Order: sequence, then C-alpha cells, then structure tokens
Amino acid sequence: MDADVRGTGRKGAKRGAVAVYGAGFLQGAAFVLIPALGGILRSAPYALSNGTYGLLYFPEILGAIVAALAAGMLRARFGTRGLFRFGALVNAAAMALLVGAFFAHGTPVIALLLAETLMLGVGFGLTNAMINRAASRLFEDSATGAVTILNAVIGGATAISPLLLAGFARLLAWALWPALLGLAWLLLLLLPEPEDVARESGGMRGWRPSMGPFAAAVLIYAICEGSFGSWANVLVSVDHHLPAATGALALSLFWGGMTVARFAFGAVDHFIRRRLLYQAVPLGIAACFLVIPDLRSGADFLLAFSFAGAACGIYYPYTMSYGIAAHPQEGTQMAGLLVGGLMVGEGIGSFGLGPLQHWLPLAEIYRWSALWAIPLVALAWRNSRPRASKAPHG
Repeated sequence: MDADVRGTGRKGAKRGAVAVYGAGFLQGAAFVLIPALGGILRSAPYALSNGTYGLLYFPEILGAIVAALAAGMLRARFGTRGLFRFGALVNAAAMALLVGAFFAHGTPVIALLLAETLMLGVGFGLTNAMINRAASRLFEDSATGAVTILNAVIGGATAISPLLLAGFARLLAWALWPALLGLAWLLLLLLPEPEDVARESGGMRGWRPSMGPFAAAVLIYAICEGSFGSWANVLVSVDHHLPAATGALALSLFWGGMTVARFAFGAVDHFIRRRLLYQAVPLGIAACFLVIPDLRSGADFLLAFSFAGAACGIYYPYTMSYGIAAHPQEGTQMAGLLVGGLMVGEGIGSFGLGPLQHWLPLAEIYRWSALWAIPLVALAWRNSRPRASKAPHG
C-alpha cells in the first residue's frame, strides 16, 4: 500500500470523526434501553415475567456476536462507508421496533421486543467493530487515545440514557426517547461518513492465530466487568441489606468511574506510559474483588465500586488499540473479534454468576475472581510487546 493510499485513508477517517463519535454515543444510549426498561416491562400493561424478560437478552448477545465476527467480511465487501450505513440502518430499525412495542399488547409485545433486541445486537456488533477501527485511524500519533475516548463516549451515553428514558416516561411517554434515537441514527447518515480506502482482509482469509491472545484478554476482562456491573446492586442491597438506592448508586458509580477513567487517560495519552498502565490495571481489578466483600458501610461500597470502574476503564480500549495495531491488514476483523469476545465475557460474568451461587456465595465468588488478574497481566504483557515495525500504540 503506497503513501497516497494511506494518506487518503487517514483524511477520510478524520472527515468522518463526528459520525464515528456520534455513532458511539447513539450506540451506548440504545444498547442500555432494555435494562433501563426493566421495571416498566415487568409492570402493567406489559407484565412480562422474569423468565420472558431475561429471554430478551439472548438474541441481543447472539446478534452482536455474529455481526461482530462478520464485520471484517462485510467491510471487505462493502467498504467502511457501507458497513457504517448498514449498522446505522439496523440500529434505526431496532429503535422503530421498540417504539412499536410501546403501542402493542399481549404476545405481539414479546415478538417485537425479541426482534428489537436481535436487531440491536446486530447493529451493535457491526457498528462497534467499524467505529473502533475508524477511531484507531483518526489521529496518526494517538490511536490509543482516540479509541479510549470513543469507548468513554459509549460509556457516558450508557450512563445518561436511562435518566433520559425515565424523564420522558414521567413527562410524556418512554417511547419518545427510542424514537429520537432512531431519528438520530438516520440523521447521522447525512454527516460526512467515515471512509477508509486501505485494503483489508476479511472473512476466512482475515483470521490469524495471533488474534487469539487479544480475544482472550477481552473475554476475561469482560467477565470481570460483568461481575461488577451486573452484581453490584445485588451485593450491596441484597447480600448486605443496604437501601436499594445505595445499590443503584454503587452501580452508577461503577460505570461513571469507568467513563471518567477513559476520558482522563484518553486525554493525556501522550503523557503516560501506556504499556506499564495496561499491565498494572488488572492489579487494581483484583484489589477490588478482594476488598469489596469485606466492606460494610454504604460509603465504602460507593467508593470501592467507583474505584472498580476506574480500574476497568482502559483495559478493553487498550487491548482494542494494540490488537488493531498488530493486525493493520485485518483491522475491522480484529475489532469485530474483540467486540464478540466482549459480549461473550459479559454474558458469562452477568449470567454465569447466578447458577454459580448455588455452590458459593457471591462474596466468595468475588474473592476467587481476583485470580483473573494473573492471565490479564500476562496477556497485557504479551499483547503490548514492541513489534518490529514502529507503531504509535505503546
């Protein structure tokens, strides 16, 4: 690939920066809607059972994994711009289905919600793979910072979207928020779109054994993130009998700490030793797993889950950045694989801990989870090793 092609690719990526980061915000805001609607969907007039409500997550996770793994092949076939448009349209369709569920009753509500979560999962997988790859090319000398801030934007949207949904539900109707998000996905297509003319391998030709350690790092990390994010409320409010508001705030502070850490480290990317930080943060994750079960006061829990979020903040975006840098000819394929690994790990951390509590209490599971730091540190060391060709990622 010659210098002109690389320059054109970088110029196209920069021209689509607003679309890339806008898509990140919309993706984070849309992806959290079903969890945010939990109380509404389980109440009249929808009155979904716990089993039916839990079932909604499976097509979402399945769709995200399949789409993320197919993103490299689709990018090779349709280009970055085509992949971006397809992801945006699928996300817009998902929001339309969710609005339709607002007006439905009985069995059609379940059918619409299942279709919505499947479409949202597909949109998430395609869009996340594309925008992480595009963000890595936005700024030639700061790919790690660009990817980290993108994921901070996604996390920030995840944090504020439930608040906006609740506000619309109180003032008018909850369906207005997904309706606005669906419209925003369509309006996003009017902005200058990311385009990258660099050739990439996709499909079966795009898989490399060297991608495995990056995928393993993200999968293990996501188990830790799911263990904190999905069980913070239960550990605080149920196991330690503190007020429900304290458990909810602990969860919010976990995601808030993660978002703040990503913004902070993304902004000072040029002034930190990325490789050392990447290898150190699993120790912070382990410390949180060890300390949290022995806490008693609400204030201590709030502080600890804030720190846990901050400790989790950069491991995933750094792995993404290093992975793409190590596989420049399969960048979208690499990004899709890591998005898929994230979803698998989140599923294990979120749902796997439930059955496991038949044998071990949650506090004991947390203590044993500190051992995840061992492979996380080893994989961070391996994945961030300097390579033969100089790259701006570590």
